[in-house]
Amino acid sequence: MALSAPERTGLAARLRAALPSWPVALGGTLAWAAIMGASAALGLWLRGWETQDRIVDVTALFAAGGGLAFAPGLALARFAAGARPRGAAFAAVFLALSLATIGFTAAVYALVYRSYYAAWHADAFTITWVFQQVFTTLGALGQFAVLGLRLYFPVGFAALVGAALLFSRPPR
Repeated sequence: MALSAPERTGLAARLRAALPSWPVALGGTLAWAAIMGASAALGLWLRGWETQDRIVDVTALFAAGGGLAFAPGLALARFAAGARPRGAAFAAVFLALSLATIGFTAAVYALVYRSYYAAWHADAFTITWVFQQVFTTLGALGQFAVLGLRLYFPVGFAALVGAALLFSRPPR
């Protein structure tokens, strides 16, 4: 069945067009995860962290966040940019990929943080437990904002600019 013009240009068509191809999604996910992990490792090394086993843990956490964030971030950027000029596409990729990366990494951090403190939480699904979940998660997100965001500099920021330049190019 052929689609009419309004159906082809509707929301569903824009969503489909925004999705990256599987080679871009897979390759970008692996590269972005490696770069975000390297950014965290370099940030920790530059700050003189002395617990080597924890550097591996933090590197893995940042790599996981970056890996989870790439495809949704790129899809959101492409959806937001649509057919706008390259400057708008650059801004969309820069904003969407940075927010997705920070958001997914903070979420992974909050899950790890929450799993540590779960031993002292009340029984599941009680009012006290709900309050503990909410405030433990908020505490984790605040701690990530203060301590974790700095690990994206200088490598993560440079990679973000490079990715925004790369993915804001007009298609061939």
